[in-house]
This record gives sequence, C-alpha cells and structure tokens, in this order.
Amino acid sequence: MSTNKQANRLIHEKSPYLLQHAYNPVNWFPWSDEAFQKAKLEDKPIFLSIGYSTCHWCHVMERESFEDEEVARMLNEYFVSIKVDREERPDIDTIYMSVCQALTGHGGWPLTVLMTPDKKPFFAGTYFPKTDRIGMSGLLTILENAHNAWVNKRDSLVKSSNQILKVIRGQYDDEYEEDFGETFEDIIYEGYSQLKNDFDSIYGGFGSSPKFPTPHNLFFLLRYWHKTKDEYALEMVEKTLDSMYRGGIYDHIGYGFSRYSTDSKWLVPHFEKMLYDNALLSIAYLETYQETKNKEYADVAHEIFTYILRDMTSPEGGFYSAEDADSEGVEGKFYVWSREEIIDVLGKEEGEKFCKYYDITEKGNFGGLNIPNLIKYSIPDEGRKLIKNCRKKLFEYRKKRVHPYKDDKILTSWNGLMIAALAIGGRVLGCEKYTEASEKAADFIFSRLVREDGRLLARYRDGETGILAYVDDYAFLIWGLIELYETTYKPVYLKRAVKLNDDLLKLFWDNESGGLFFYGNDGEQLITRPKEIYDGAMPSGNSVSALNFLRLARYTGQHELEEKAHNIFNLFKSNLTRYARGHTFLLTALMFSQAKSKEVILVGEDTKKMIDVIREEFRPFTTSMYYSDKCKDLEELVPFITNYKPVEGKATAYICENFSCQVPITDFTDFKEALSRM
Repeated sequence: MSTNKQANRLIHEKSPYLLQHAYNPVNWFPWSDEAFQKAKLEDKPIFLSIGYSTCHWCHVMERESFEDEEVARMLNEYFVSIKVDREERPDIDTIYMSVCQALTGHGGWPLTVLMTPDKKPFFAGTYFPKTDRIGMSGLLTILENAHNAWVNKRDSLVKSSNQILKVIRGQYDDEYEEDFGETFEDIIYEGYSQLKNDFDSIYGGFGSSPKFPTPHNLFFLLRYWHKTKDEYALEMVEKTLDSMYRGGIYDHIGYGFSRYSTDSKWLVPHFEKMLYDNALLSIAYLETYQETKNKEYADVAHEIFTYILRDMTSPEGGFYSAEDADSEGVEGKFYVWSREEIIDVLGKEEGEKFCKYYDITEKGNFGGLNIPNLIKYSIPDEGRKLIKNCRKKLFEYRKKRVHPYKDDKILTSWNGLMIAALAIGGRVLGCEKYTEASEKAADFIFSRLVREDGRLLARYRDGETGILAYVDDYAFLIWGLIELYETTYKPVYLKRAVKLNDDLLKLFWDNESGGLFFYGNDGEQLITRPKEIYDGAMPSGNSVSALNFLRLARYTGQHELEEKAHNIFNLFKSNLTRYARGHTFLLTALMFSQAKSKEVILVGEDTKKMIDVIREEFRPFTTSMYYSDKCKDLEELVPFITNYKPVEGKATAYICENFSCQVPITDFTDFKEALSRM
C-alpha cells in the first residue's frame, strides 16, 4: 500500500481490485464517461490497466510503478489513467485482450493498453517493469515514447489504431455454415486427436509448462470415452486428475486447487485460488467417480466442497471469488513449510512420516521451503488415519498465519458454476448439505442480483449490486439451475432456467447471423460487440448455452431451442475446424446433440430407488424428470407431462429414446435392466 494517503477516484468503487489502487499517486479513474470526456477535453491518450485482485503480477506492477511518484507524475501529466477489474467488466477485458493477443501473440494480466480518447487502441502489452531491462522496455520508456508519438506523430497513431480496430472487428465477422452435419464426426475426432497429441503421459494434463487444469477438456474426454469406449480417453482423464491432486497445485492442508501450475508436473502453483476452477474441477472429479467408482475422486470432491463452504461462502449463501497468491507481500508464503516447522507441529515420529510422504526436505522445493505434494510417494492404507490427523493439526496451526487476501465480491457467473457443482455433488454423493448450499446460493442470486424488471446483474459486494449481467452470467446460472432441477426435481428451478433463457435470447442473440453476443443490447456499446466461443480457463457463454438449449429442449419440448444450438455449431464451424481442441465444451454440446435422445420420466410416489439408480452411473446424454401430485407446477411449463401417469398407483418409469417411449415400467429390476441398455 502506498504511503500517499491522498485517495483517488477509485476510493468510491466496490471492486476489491480497484480499491487496492485507491491510494496510488496515479490519478486513476474507473471506466467512466468522466474519464473519456477529460481525455477529449485535454487532448490526452488513455492509459488503460486491467487486472484482478488476486493477480500476483498485478501486485508487482503496482509496487514497482503505480505506487512510484515518478511513474505517477508522467501518467498524470500526459495521460488519463483508467483502472478496470477484469472480473467485473469482462466485456472490456475480452475486447482489449484480443487487441493484445493480435499485436503481441500472447496475453495475460496485468493488461496494459494505450488508446485514443474514443477508445481505439494503438499499443498493448501485459506486465512492464518501471525501467528498461534486458530485452524488455520499461514503463517509463513506453510512456515517454507514446507521449512523443501522440504529440509529433498523431496521424500515424490514429491510422494504426484504426487498422487494429478493423482486425479486431473482423474476428467477429462470422460466416454461417449450412453443411456442418456432414463433418461433425470428423471434428469431434479431431478434437480428441489434438488432446491425445498434446497429452503429457508422464504427468498428465496437456502441453508443457505452465499447465492449466482446463476441466472442460476432461468433460469432453469422458463423453468421448462414453460414446466410443476408446480406453485412452478415460486414461487421459484419470492420469490428469490423479496428477493434479498429487501435485502442489492442490492444497493438501486446507483443500482446493490453485489456478495453475508453473511447471509441467503440477508441483509449483501460482498460488491464487479461483472459485471457477474449483467448481469445474469438482464436476470433473464427480463425473469420473461416477464412471470409474474410484472413491478417491469422490474424496477430492468432498474436500473441494469443504474448502468452499468453509472459506468461500458468505453468510447469505453466495460464493466469494478468489483468494490471493500472496500474503505479507510474498507469493505462496501462507502455503509453504520448512521441515523443522512440520516436526515442531507434529512431533518427531508423526512429523517424519508426514515429511516422507509429502516430500518435505531440508533443501525444499520452493525457495528453500516446501510445497506439500504426493508426486513421489503414495500413502499406504495403514498410514491414512495418521496422515489425516496430521493434516488437521497442520491446518489448525496454519490458521494462525497471516491469510492471503480474499476477494469477497460475488459474481453471478462464477456462482452459477458452483451452484451447478454443488447440485451435482448433492445427487452423486448423496449429500443433502451440498444440495442445500446450492439452493441457498441460487436463492441469494435471485433475491439480490435480479432487478425488479427481471434483469440479471453481474456483481454483489458489501450490500451493493451493480453491472448488467453478461452472457456468461446467464449461461452459467442457467446451467446451475438445470443441475439443481435434476437434483431436487423442484419445478421452480426449471421455471427459472427457462425464464432466464428467454431473457438471454432477447438480450444477447444475434437475430441476423445467430450466436450470442458477449454483452446485452441494453449494455454499454463498446468499440466492438464480440461473440466469444473459445473455451479457455472457463467455457464460453456460447458453448454452455448450446448445451443448455439442448437440455431445455428435451425438458420442455421447445424444439426451436435445438435449432438455436445447431445455429451456434454452424456459426462457429470454422473455429472448430481450425482448432477443435480450443473448443472442448462446444464439442461436448455437439456430442450431446448427436447422441440418441434419452429421457427418463418418473411419476408417482416412492420413486427414490429408481432415482438412486439413475444417479449411480455416468449418463451424460440422458435427461430425467419427475412428476407427481406434489409438483403440479410442472404442468404449466411442460404440458405434455400430464400424459405420463402412474400404473396401478405404483411408482412408474417411462424410458424414451430417439423420441420413442417404451412401455411403462413399475418393476424395479426391469427398470435397472432397461437403464443398462440405454
């Protein structure tokens, strides 16, 4: 924190990231009309800095440059400086990150952009040190050169910004493809082949360092295995999940996954923990547990949920966004141990056993200290109870340390993912606590983040809501509500999902060429209106929506939603063809669309045994519904549901495949056998 106690305009913001910069000597503005009007009035370019509160290199750049009086003087004299939280304004981040990637071939945060007062970029990069280093220009040099060019070579800068803008807008000029059905099998296979070629057979995961979890790669591979029985697909999933859990990317003391590993064997993480990673990873472990019956995967999911409910859940039930990599200004300090410290806490006998299993040495594996991991060793069955007790003792000891900063804003999109994860956890693990937490979070969103006119909002913090929701907010929350319906069979969740989906189409659907824009037609109009399809750290709103459309169509009979999903497949066919591996959640949706339609409708009372059987196995292409006198509300949404009646007052199952229903089943054994054939 700067010693300069004079606050800038960021002091009035709610974003934890912006508030971190509120006492910088830089005269920061939030993204606002005021900032752009000032730039036009004073004829100055914009210095745009985008980051997030738990970003390590954002902290470094702040300490080196934004708390520095020399840098601040130059920024304040020659530029209008704007600070943006990428998690609050992903629309701005998406657009200007694409600029950075186009200009430099890479991206990341902090994102640094120079642009004209009318928001047209002419320079972009990521982290810059204050002064020049070997092979890297310093921020002072960049700012001085930009100022000189603005004064002396304005025409060249403006020409450059117009060319950049033309390229960026061209990225979103989609061409609709009509013949997609002829090549979908090839593209699905190509996605699998690319993952197979990138797979690290030694340490799991894909590519080399740095390694990101990217759970939707595993979602796709599980479904590919389910469809083709190609054993290597399942092997890649299990190897990756096993290796990530054994590595230092997993917090073996307090649970939960860090954002990514800086090395190829998952040992040294970038220590920040993100809500979205833990939501998506828990789903991957749960689905793999269903498929393999390996209890260790269920245990990991339990531990992730323990971390989330203990450390990342607000009193009202919403989920916080992230925890920082740094504490006391040092990356990873909260998480690492010396061998001596372990022995002091556990005693010599237990401590030495723990150190052996978790590779705790005098030399250390991270700056002379140790990140606990199980890469080299496995815990034998007879040692599990002891190690469990050791972990508890170390957790209690670690609680006394200075904790990393927690970003306590509540984002609708990321909450949607965790609502989905906990709902799946509730039904797969038979744990009512997870279901209740999922329902409480959904209720929180609908009570705090929906305006009176029904418009969904994106962010809640400190009692205040704000920012119009983006496509991801709608798509991820709809996903969560669908999972809640499949877990509870309460019609309210399906009704909410359908209503939100209707709103999504009104606000984001491109009525000319199809697909979903990133921000709504009622939002701030930026220099371009992108449609995001790349499935990066999180799946894209278009990919998730395509699967949502297909599932909602099967529930409700609204087959026009299937057409919308196919429109997305066709619209982005060229993206899939160029790089299928970068769109694995879209491939997951595509596989759902091509699989035989499978629905199970349960009616009557005492259907619990049948419900339990449905949930025992991994059934990625099956939807299920429940109807009885207790859920008459379903009739309004799904009128055809009244056609399904109990036979002789017994619990009855109707199994339908490819739009053809079998005779109703009342015998439990017959039901199990029929399901096994699906």
